[in-house]
Amino acid sequence: MAGEAETQEWVRPLAGLTLNDAPSVGGKGANLGELIGGGFPVPGGFVVTKEAYLAAMDAAGLRAELAARALPPTGVTEQELLAFAEDVRTRVSKAAIPDAIAGSITEAYRRLGDDRRVAVRSSAPAEDAADTSFAGIHDSFTDVAGPAQLLEAIVRCWMSLWSARALTYRKVQNVEEEPSVAVVVQLMVDSVSAGVMFTVDPLTGDPDRIMIEAARGLGEVVVGGQVEPDTYMVSKTEPRAVLSAHVGAQAFQLVAGESADEVPEQIPESDRGRRVLTDRQVLAVAALGVDAEKHYGVPQDMEFSFCPSANGSDPDLYIVQSRPITTLAQGGAGADSGPSGAGELLVSGLGASPGVASGRVRIMREVADAGSLNDGDVLVAPMTRPDWLPVLRRASAIVTDGGGITCHAAIVGRELGKPVVVGARGATGTLVEGALVTVDGSAGTISAGAPAPGEVRPLPSAEPVAAAPTREVTATRVYVNLATPDTAEEVAAMDVDGVGLLRAEFMITEALDGLHPAKLLAEGRRAEYVEKMAAGVSTIAAAFGDRPVVYRAIDLRSNEFAALDGGDVEPDEDNPMIGYRGCYRYVREPELFRLDLDVIAAVRARHTNVHLMIPFVRTKWELAECLSLLDAHPLGRDTGLKRWIMAEVPSVVYWLPEYAALGIDGVSIGSNDLTQLILGVDRDSEVCKDLFDTRDPAVLDAIDQIIARASAAGLTTSLCGQAVSLYPELAEHLVRQGITSMSVTPDAAAATRHNVAVAERAVILEAARRRV
Repeated sequence: MAGEAETQEWVRPLAGLTLNDAPSVGGKGANLGELIGGGFPVPGGFVVTKEAYLAAMDAAGLRAELAARALPPTGVTEQELLAFAEDVRTRVSKAAIPDAIAGSITEAYRRLGDDRRVAVRSSAPAEDAADTSFAGIHDSFTDVAGPAQLLEAIVRCWMSLWSARALTYRKVQNVEEEPSVAVVVQLMVDSVSAGVMFTVDPLTGDPDRIMIEAARGLGEVVVGGQVEPDTYMVSKTEPRAVLSAHVGAQAFQLVAGESADEVPEQIPESDRGRRVLTDRQVLAVAALGVDAEKHYGVPQDMEFSFCPSANGSDPDLYIVQSRPITTLAQGGAGADSGPSGAGELLVSGLGASPGVASGRVRIMREVADAGSLNDGDVLVAPMTRPDWLPVLRRASAIVTDGGGITCHAAIVGRELGKPVVVGARGATGTLVEGALVTVDGSAGTISAGAPAPGEVRPLPSAEPVAAAPTREVTATRVYVNLATPDTAEEVAAMDVDGVGLLRAEFMITEALDGLHPAKLLAEGRRAEYVEKMAAGVSTIAAAFGDRPVVYRAIDLRSNEFAALDGGDVEPDEDNPMIGYRGCYRYVREPELFRLDLDVIAAVRARHTNVHLMIPFVRTKWELAECLSLLDAHPLGRDTGLKRWIMAEVPSVVYWLPEYAALGIDGVSIGSNDLTQLILGVDRDSEVCKDLFDTRDPAVLDAIDQIIARASAAGLTTSLCGQAVSLYPELAEHLVRQGITSMSVTPDAAAATRHNVAVAERAVILEAARRRV
């Protein structure tokens, strides 16, 4: 019985462990046991506890000395730190494993089978916790076989507790506990493909998007940043779907060898550039991620592996690690992909850690080149491995030729609060040593020079976030503006209520195939045009399900029509912005309007969420004529169709009650056109840009009257423009006026939702205080 108790002290099976066991078996071991208990597919094994490590150090007479040297001395150089770490590692390597502990480990290993191949992985008590990932800081070894190799690998894991990167990480994270480490010993799975999954978008914090990175072979190439993996985005909500698939660049893979090492193997040229995972496999990984997030109650960073099936069928899927996500972008930081304010774009890649920083380029190909890096330089490398951590601390930003946004360097970069761009192919060959550049870790760009001081966006806080931000619920709907079907699925997966403006001019000119509408109709190609347009609009409608999609009818101006083949029929106008366009043109050219009506009718046969918006309405009589054309069309008998108009011309303030009487359902205030026509300022004028301001009292007065008169007539109201995302005070003003929705570009949707939510809470609070 004594020996059995002793075995339990040094070795514990994975099955039966829970998160409560983390102080003894480490975060990795505790999470694996928790997953097994939750019914997840996890390879079996056992954990050599931290108590075994501490007992071994005690027996060697090293424990007190090691505790005293837990953190690197203050002010040491990289060279001094490396020497300090090497001295401690050497002393640990010479500490023999006591016979009782070695016997317990050997017995547990034999229970797995005869000399089974295993993975041996460090598992520190603070590792994979809610606030520290220790991503890649401690060592792991694959394809270990036999008791002798196993014991050697365990000692090497113990030694990794004292590497320069581990010492630095503990200091960065203010880990004050006595350093210790457990070791997970797990049956080896021979991956044909593997990778990492975040159950929340790690850049934007979007809780409804799952990000998966995958590569061929063993997963170390992904988490170690050795290749640019495939990146898949998946919608979390049912019906779950693959939103996008970015194929990476992988010239080699790591395969399990027979000598306790990973063996690089070149991938044939014919297999490169092809997706690693099928949609079916991506969705299978995502399903496990959703279940794991529910099990833990917080977003998870998980590693998975597809391995050959014993019966030759589809590969089996295993989870080999799960931990809470320690860094999430706050406030949609990752969605900010605007220009950084610097100069010419030099290189672009994948934004892996948000923020903007400038500095001199320092190209490093080996960690031994660290002496050339000055504090505040931009570190540019083919790849940054976890052992570069002491160097990463001094860089203002990090750029790598390869890697994905879940690689170790990206994770650590986010924890350090530094902008990181990975997968910037050719950066080491393109960027010039010593040149001043600006790195935008949100947009994934490296630009020449530095922005003006006022243009630099602050770095995000390095303080970790344990859970995704709570979705804000608003009574005022937040719509998006779209122009093509290309991003429809991705945008539909966002927290938006529909498409407030389908600006279809790009699709229209593409469907016209370079021809003027009059020439296209003369050539008998009406059906071809309608089919092309309906296909594009249907893609968008399908992506948004039952959420509305408001299609704005053709609003090309005469100068834009003139550029088409056959456009010589267009009038020559000095100011086409306020010329022959919109509703008036439909009255003069009913066949042009019927093209749009045919398109919407074709789409609504399958997608009844699509509705019509008539642009640039100036007078009552032209709207009446236009609506009569609609009533004469088969679409006019569709009672479910909503009829909206754009409120862009100041005359709408006067005519709105009359417009309502004609049977329209809602108005969308085009803030840009309305502002330019009220203030008499060309919206495209660089010279007069200081005059253009939607917050001008004259513009606000017109908007207020439109909302008031529309609301009195029972119409819905919306505002289309970016101003509400830029100016919280404008959002609050519109909410107080009773506007029912706002429509912005997708990148501004999160900021707009937040501004609206804050405004609504202020209104509710004021009302409550008045009642007290």
